[in-house]
Amino acid sequence: MRHATVYTTDSEYSHFVELVKNLYYVKKVETDEVSKENVLDNIKEGLKEVHLFKEGKLETTPAKDFLNEL
Repeated sequence: MRHATVYTTDSEYSHFVELVKNLYYVKKVETDEVSKENVLDNIKEGLKEVHLFKEGKLETTPAKDFLNEL
């Protein structure tokens, strides 16, 4: 199987992806966009961690220590 990399403008990107998805001979379409589901899953996971921290079940790194590591 062969693959191709295509560079296009932001305004034409979604149109191009939809076009490629509808071609019968295209087996897989990989994009660099983040899906809405992924964003929502990440937010939910973050909120779970906040609740665990508030309950004392999760330790975090102080912001000062985090910034010092950078």
